[in-house]
Amino acid sequence: MATVEESFPRGGTRKTHKSEKAFQQPVEQDNLFDISTEEDSTKRKKRQKEPAKTKKLKIDKKESSKSVREKFEILGIESLCEGMRLLGCVKEVNELELVISLPNGLQGFVQVTEICDAYTKKLNEQVAQEEPLKDLVLLPELFSPGMLVRCVVSNLGITESGRKSVKLSLNPKNVNKVLSAESLKPGMLLSGTVSSLEDHGYLVDIGVGGARAFLPVQKTQEYIRQKNKGAKLKVGQYLNCIIEEVKGNGGVVSLSIDHSEVSTAIATEEQNWTLNNLLPGLVVKAQVQKVTPLGLTLNFLSFFTGLVDFMHLDPKKAGTYFSNQVVKACILCIHPRTRDVRLSLRPAFLQPGRPLTRLSCQHLGAVLDDIPVQGFFSKAGATFRLNDGSLAYARLSHLSDSKSAFNPEAFKPGNTHKCRIIDYSPMDELVLLSLRTSIIEAQYLSYHDIKPGALVKGTVMTIKPYGILVKVGEHIRGLVPPMHLADILMKNPEKKYHIGDEVMCRVLLCDPEAKKLMMTLKKTLVESKLPAITCYADAKTGLQTHGFILRVKDYGCVVKFYNDVQGLVPKHELSAEYVPDPEKVFYTGQVVKVVVLNCEPSKERMLLSFKLLSDPKKERAGHSQKKRKAVHAGQLVDVKVLEKSKDGLEVAILPHNIPAFLPTSHLSDHVANGPLLYHWLQAGDTLHRVLCLSQSERHVLLCRKPALVSTVEGGQDPKSFSEIHPGMLLIGFVKNIKDYGVFVQFPSGLSGLAPKAIMSDKFVTSTSDHFVEGQTVVAKVTNVDEEKQRMLLSLRLSDCSMGDLATTSLLLLSQCLEEQQGVRSLMRNRDSVLIQTLAEMTPGMVLDLEVQEVLEDGSVVFSEGPVPGLVLRASKYHRAGQEVQSGQKKKVVILHVDMLKLEVHVSLYHDLVNRKAKKLRKGSEYQAIVQHLEESFAVASLVETGHLAAFSLTSHLNDTFRFDSEKLQVGQGVSLTLKTTEPGVTGLLLAVEGPAAKRTMRQTRKDSETVDEDDEVDPAIVVGTIKKHTLSIGDMVTGTVKSIKPTHVVVTLEDGIIGCIHASHILDDVPEGTSPTAKLKVGKTVTARVIGGRDMKTFKFLPISHPRFIRTIPELSIRPSELEKGGHTALNTHSVSPLEKIKQYQTGQTVTCFFKKYNVVKKWLEVEIAPDIRGRVPMLLTSLSFKVLKHPDKKFRIGQALKATVVGRDSSKAFLCLSLIGPHKLEKGEVAMGQVAKVTPKKGLTVSFPLGKIGRVSIFHLSDSYSETPLEDFTLQKIVRCYVLSAAGPVLTLSLRSSRTNPETKSKIPDPEINSIQDVEEGQLLRGYVKSVQPHGILFSLGPSVVGLAQYPHVSQHSSPQKALYNKYLPEGKLLTAKVLSVNHQNNLVELSFLPGDTGKPDVLSASRGLPLPKQEGRQIEAEERDHKGEEKEQKKNQKKREKRNRKGQEEPPLPSKEEKEPQESQAQEQGRRPHLESGSEQERVNKKQKKAAPSEEDDSGVEVYYREGEEEIEETRVLPKKPTRPAEAPRLQLSSSFVWDVGLDSLTPALPPRGDSSDSEEDEKPQQATQKKSKKERELEKQKAEKELSRIEEALMDPRRQPESADDFDRLVLSSPNSSILWLQYMAFHLQATEIEKARAVAERALKTISFREEQEKLNVWVALLNLENMYGSQESLTKVFERAVQYSEPLKVFLQLADIYTKSEKFQEASELYNRMLKRFRQEKTVWIKYGAFLLRRGQAGASHRVMQRALERLPNKEHVDVIAKFAQLEFQLGDAERAKAIFENTLSTYPKRTDVWSVYIDMTIKHGSQKEVRDIFERVIHLSLAPKRMKFFFKRYLDYEKQHGTEKDVQAVKAKALEYVEAKSSVLED
Repeated sequence: MATVEESFPRGGTRKTHKSEKAFQQPVEQDNLFDISTEEDSTKRKKRQKEPAKTKKLKIDKKESSKSVREKFEILGIESLCEGMRLLGCVKEVNELELVISLPNGLQGFVQVTEICDAYTKKLNEQVAQEEPLKDLVLLPELFSPGMLVRCVVSNLGITESGRKSVKLSLNPKNVNKVLSAESLKPGMLLSGTVSSLEDHGYLVDIGVGGARAFLPVQKTQEYIRQKNKGAKLKVGQYLNCIIEEVKGNGGVVSLSIDHSEVSTAIATEEQNWTLNNLLPGLVVKAQVQKVTPLGLTLNFLSFFTGLVDFMHLDPKKAGTYFSNQVVKACILCIHPRTRDVRLSLRPAFLQPGRPLTRLSCQHLGAVLDDIPVQGFFSKAGATFRLNDGSLAYARLSHLSDSKSAFNPEAFKPGNTHKCRIIDYSPMDELVLLSLRTSIIEAQYLSYHDIKPGALVKGTVMTIKPYGILVKVGEHIRGLVPPMHLADILMKNPEKKYHIGDEVMCRVLLCDPEAKKLMMTLKKTLVESKLPAITCYADAKTGLQTHGFILRVKDYGCVVKFYNDVQGLVPKHELSAEYVPDPEKVFYTGQVVKVVVLNCEPSKERMLLSFKLLSDPKKERAGHSQKKRKAVHAGQLVDVKVLEKSKDGLEVAILPHNIPAFLPTSHLSDHVANGPLLYHWLQAGDTLHRVLCLSQSERHVLLCRKPALVSTVEGGQDPKSFSEIHPGMLLIGFVKNIKDYGVFVQFPSGLSGLAPKAIMSDKFVTSTSDHFVEGQTVVAKVTNVDEEKQRMLLSLRLSDCSMGDLATTSLLLLSQCLEEQQGVRSLMRNRDSVLIQTLAEMTPGMVLDLEVQEVLEDGSVVFSEGPVPGLVLRASKYHRAGQEVQSGQKKKVVILHVDMLKLEVHVSLYHDLVNRKAKKLRKGSEYQAIVQHLEESFAVASLVETGHLAAFSLTSHLNDTFRFDSEKLQVGQGVSLTLKTTEPGVTGLLLAVEGPAAKRTMRQTRKDSETVDEDDEVDPAIVVGTIKKHTLSIGDMVTGTVKSIKPTHVVVTLEDGIIGCIHASHILDDVPEGTSPTAKLKVGKTVTARVIGGRDMKTFKFLPISHPRFIRTIPELSIRPSELEKGGHTALNTHSVSPLEKIKQYQTGQTVTCFFKKYNVVKKWLEVEIAPDIRGRVPMLLTSLSFKVLKHPDKKFRIGQALKATVVGRDSSKAFLCLSLIGPHKLEKGEVAMGQVAKVTPKKGLTVSFPLGKIGRVSIFHLSDSYSETPLEDFTLQKIVRCYVLSAAGPVLTLSLRSSRTNPETKSKIPDPEINSIQDVEEGQLLRGYVKSVQPHGILFSLGPSVVGLAQYPHVSQHSSPQKALYNKYLPEGKLLTAKVLSVNHQNNLVELSFLPGDTGKPDVLSASRGLPLPKQEGRQIEAEERDHKGEEKEQKKNQKKREKRNRKGQEEPPLPSKEEKEPQESQAQEQGRRPHLESGSEQERVNKKQKKAAPSEEDDSGVEVYYREGEEEIEETRVLPKKPTRPAEAPRLQLSSSFVWDVGLDSLTPALPPRGDSSDSEEDEKPQQATQKKSKKERELEKQKAEKELSRIEEALMDPRRQPESADDFDRLVLSSPNSSILWLQYMAFHLQATEIEKARAVAERALKTISFREEQEKLNVWVALLNLENMYGSQESLTKVFERAVQYSEPLKVFLQLADIYTKSEKFQEASELYNRMLKRFRQEKTVWIKYGAFLLRRGQAGASHRVMQRALERLPNKEHVDVIAKFAQLEFQLGDAERAKAIFENTLSTYPKRTDVWSVYIDMTIKHGSQKEVRDIFERVIHLSLAPKRMKFFFKRYLDYEKQHGTEKDVQAVKAKALEYVEAKSSVLED
């Protein structure tokens, strides 16, 4: 009835103003909530139509009878009824049902058959077919938590436990059955499900009888891209659809699911909604009627009233609602009988189609005390206020344990209760509570709370064949499978277990998502006290635990633990005895105890063993023993050695003889002493104070390291992780060495990892080079993770220092020698005479021995004497160069006794055998020579006395690694500080080595007097040095030249003695550039004089009195002056220090030196002045030529004689500092080479010179010609040629001007030096740089110290712009030309002008800025124009004959682009923009000629240039006077844009002098008067002359090979090829090279006008060039303007891409990124843009961002483009990113599109380029097995064959051919069949 009334209201048509009336008369009370029957509902309908008065009365009556509270009662299960339509939110998605959250904390379930008819049909098909359907999608793929759905209550049932359950349906037939086809209107928002996929869209089930709904494919694209991750819609997919169009009275409906349309859909009165067909989820505009504390009543759609309970008010606006307020609301539910409508004002519901975001609460399961009641609802439940102020709700059933126990009085507002958070309602954004005791006390609330391995209590619910179901909590059920009912398999479980029994289980597996819980009742597992393994990481080696056998195989048993963790017990680990058939011994389900042998968590592999203890009886006996006398970790014990095993000692702990093990590495802190002690300890020996490290069931592990023992004794060993803090220093030992680091264990059993990076201060290549297992180390804790029981350690010496290095070093040495003494005492107890003798031998003992033999390696073995087997040997070094024969008696000294090899090392050195009795001082420093090296210490002899001292090679326990360069060598000199002065029992003094810098090299370099640090010894000299000679200084000798080197000659004298002649001792006068050694030939006999002798060990020149002089290499001289009698001079051999030798040379002295080599690293030449005097020439002092400085090694030959000047002495290295370019004084006027040390923007350079001097260069002295960017070419370290302007003060003042550094060039100086105000003259035109913009004018720097002022009237001709404009266009450092107006020498003032009339340059604020010209200028131009009209006509007549010739001649470029037929004023403005020197009248003449030349200016293509040019030339012949001296005659070519306005014929002569700087601009206006002074004859002569010159120039210009050299040349070329962008670009480049930016811009603008509009690419090239120009030289603003124009006139995408490339190349990455984002919005359908952006991000290293771009591209681009885009991105990944990811992308694509041969082809290309051969072959193998068309297969076989021919062997090629043959045969056989 109501429906009928709604459709056909009584009283004719519906009034349009009804809604207005409804809003004007707000109703006080909503009737909807007071009516309970259908009958009442119809009555109400009628009443609504009656006048307002009667309605008001009835309402008042009702209000008195019903309370507000009852009216706002919130929904409870009682309030629901079948057929009720509600809005719900998907809370959980399971395979067979959806859990839906409903308003007011309710919950319902949707079964899989209630989605839609089409989906149910598919399910039935699948069941019938018994195999999965391809196109059937599971619920988790169709629905996601948070989705809002419209549902209808289909059933209110009661569960087994007596609870009510709400069953819902989403089927559109049930939800939308209230609608009819006729009632459908465009704009309605309905829910629907996809029923089938069609060619052009989808059929959608909207559940309305008689209506077919269709969703076109174009209306789904955005939804698919944004919401569906690019996938097509699936059958059963739930959609929010909006009706687009209704045809045939509702028979056919067109839908849209566009998100923007759906989210803004609003239900309106035009859609004729009624209370019968109103649907949940509709958004309506409503008006607040009444505000109560419990909610609001709303009026909506004119006639209807609804209520909003307090849960659904907008939380941000709660408390601010008022009557008549207009709001947007969403319908939540409609009661079918009472017609009650409930709405929500929460913002989350006001945009249909948007999912809810908050779905859970973080404190789930928390128990809360004393929570106050907020409100109570008798039919629904109660609300509570939580501590954080938020609201919570408890349903009625959760307020008490049972109905009988429920007391409503307890829930008055303010009463407090204990409750527990059990759930969260997404629909209300409320936490749900329970007050039930059972729930508050429950151990587990949800499956998430249960962890594998946990013990849980439960109640048996049912016993089934598949196991026992156990109830663990309120909603938690677990299954115990039959295998797990007991330790053994049970046949009749019901006999043991009964329903209701309480049982204790252990959790095997818990999967909260699937609500799956598996448990075990096996008694052994439940009661096990061993640790449970719940993940592979728990399985530590050696761990014992219980598990059960899952499978028994012939190779072993698979044992399972908790959480699906399993491991294998291999066959050999099943038992101590061999088990031939495991299946007979073990059974599935058997509980076993295992020990973990090995576990690899990353691979999820574990190896186990059943072999725990071999004999259970022994085990029990052992246990009882241990109980009696257990040893605990950390205890110090005495042990007795029982026997030796492979890795250590088996010992018994006294007094109870508990067996234990002491590893070799734990015998000592010193790695070398461990094996030594192990060797000499024997069974029966007792060791005291041994530390118990760990104790397990099998054995006790011991340690005897003194460092660890003292740590434990001192209580410094932390026992647990809680005691360890970062920064602590701990002593431990290396437990394990891995590639990535070292594991260190501490005495208490704790261990940590020292990663490779912080293992050493030195670079670690291999960890095993630095440490060995068992080594004692000190570790610093850097990081502690208490939860995981892990810590990170540092072993770096810088972190782990233990105090003073010298003290530590001495302590380590004393310990080491003490332990060796201990070994000696063990040896003394042996019976062997040999061992006892060795034990008595100590270093320092002197013995008389007989030589037994001299071995090939030069070492000497001595006879054993009275003790058989005793080996004594002296190395080749310790033979000390003595001649020894067998049987000879020698005195030797013992250096070291090797107690492992039983060898004694001795030395024959005289100094050691005959020690000097000299008192030594403790703590003093002595020089010593290393005589013997051991692993941890060295033995050295003191140079002074010959005493032997030992010093430790390490200063720290961790200090074990040495690079080869750091290792000591025997014979090397060291500096020692003595710590003892008596040898003691060890026979050695104890010492500490000084700094490594004090070490000296063996046989060498103890002095730097004669040998440079990188000198090499000539092998020719070394041979035969042992021979003695009797020569003395001054002797004459004869010899033969043996070999010739560039700097010396080796000579063989009589008796085979080798001598040496230095290059400086061959000639008296050495010509520069020659090599004296080249004068001698090999084999030539020479007579020489001995002038010195060089010691082979130290390279010193020894005095003749030195005892070793007889063993020196004679230094000879063959200088004629030396050979004369008495003419020789001995070398200065008595010098005490190297300094004295070089003191004889004074600064400024000239010497001859010989080039030895060029040191590339130090950048200097090494030279020799004499055999014992070296020099160095810094590179900058080698030449003033840049060519030489670039490659000094090419200029100088080794051995070449050079003339050098001494400029300094290096006292530390004893060499002279020389210069090849004269004295390096750096005085005023000197030219020198320097290096740029610093570049200061806008100021200049700092230059450094050799020997530490620095100088400064002002920007005015960088060049003779100033530039816009003067410092651009100067980089750090660049070599520059400098002129010293001033040397006063510590910093030099320099100039780099070529007029200073190369005065002989005498080239023109465009910008003269202005060093003081005296250099400035009035009227002068000068260039300089803007200094600053001041209130009264522009400060302008003319020189380093000269600043002028240009007042604002003299700055620009534009009417006064703002100061900001000056700051913008005249920045500091801008280069400008100024004219000097006046010079005031008294006040040092220079007044300047920048006006174009003064400077002849363009206005500094060019007209292109859009500034107005002063008015009078325009008028003046007009006047001048009139004056010249007559003159032009006359010239025109004389000109016509020559026009044609002039076309071929020089031609002037057109003026900057001019618009068609501009009025005169705009031309005047143009002129302001143009550079001009000539007066206004001349300019005007040009303008006039333009007009004559081009009758119609529409086709302005530059042709008029010819005419103009001709006229000007004639005119100029008259204008120019004859006399060359006057300034006015200078050619007017000084234009900044190199355009020629008034070219006279004379100006074509290149030999004219340049125009003087001082010429005034007034002079330019005189040529008119000059014309009157010339006679007719003179003019004729001039014309003839000019014609000849013209014909000469024409011929030159006709030459096709001529390259363009000027602007005119370019103009000629662009006229011949106006559409060639290359020419235009070259023209622009020509201007840019001269830094004439404005001209380059003008050329570009001309090009854009000239190039034909058809030549798009050519135009684009010019646009790109212009963009490049603006990017480099313009501002961001000018670049943007050009870009916007380019986009208008060219293809936008190309322009965008080009600008992005420009930004990227100039490293403006921010701008490039912003531009790409603009492109993605504008060209989102262009795949090129996406790919380019992806490549850009990958090049920047932003791989993640690139991957996101690919995802976005796939969402935006049509499907057909997807494969190409993916392939392209994969290619980019290969080239720029991660090859592995690229492979993954290709593999993914090809798995979806296996027949895309283009993708295969690209994949193959990329793999060939970036992959291995195996990978390439794998791909080819896959491709040739695809089922493709034969033509395509042929292509791939051919590629495979080509690849193998190139990369494979003959065998591989044959294999491919065989496969191809096989394929062909297979194909042909198929055809035959």
